[in-house]
Amino acid sequence: MIKRVFKFALKLIGWFVFISLFLVVVYRWVPIYYTPLMAIRSVDKDISGARQHQWVSLEEISPNLQLAVIASEDQRFLNHRGFDLDAIRKAIEEKQSGKRLRGGSTISQQTAKNVFLWPGRSWIRKGLESWFTLLIETFWSKERILEVYLNSIEMGPQVYGAEAASRYWFDRSAKELNQDQSAALAAILPNPLQYKARPKTNYIAGRVRWIKRQMINLGPINWEP
Repeated sequence: MIKRVFKFALKLIGWFVFISLFLVVVYRWVPIYYTPLMAIRSVDKDISGARQHQWVSLEEISPNLQLAVIASEDQRFLNHRGFDLDAIRKAIEEKQSGKRLRGGSTISQQTAKNVFLWPGRSWIRKGLESWFTLLIETFWSKERILEVYLNSIEMGPQVYGAEAASRYWFDRSAKELNQDQSAALAAILPNPLQYKARPKTNYIAGRVRWIKRQMINLGPINWEP
């Protein structure tokens, strides 16, 4: 009996590894038009309106927005291999000192969660997130990771991706975003269902100023290794 259960478990693991590898390799090139979060939001009675999402290439997204999300969410994005150990260590130290636990997720981890998984904080989901993060860091370029991230991230009620968010909040394409607009979109990412890119509250305005300073400090994105 135990042997049969063990064999069945091995088969399940084998199929999971195969399917996850297959999806990651396919998504290396194929646009991603639907994610688990979109499905969850579509049946959420507290969120109304039609889903807004339009896939665009990274070249069609303003460098201002590309830099803004890196400045806001993951300043070591170009240097780490999916996990920012310093950010994780600081988050743990803050938790141990009694402060509220803050997120230490990188853009790669957020992309893995957005594309392949569901929202939540369970250890199972975090484990799967780590697995998919390793896979996309292995099979995708940093440019592809950022492209998928900027096309799948939630940026408002039923608003997903840079192009839809740019048109929803500023009535322009993602390619036309200026520095201030880009920083405003990056500022709402921690809670896009509560925060608004326009008009800005005092809190969001403060976040925008901080993000713009970080953008200046980081300088233009250099994709060369």
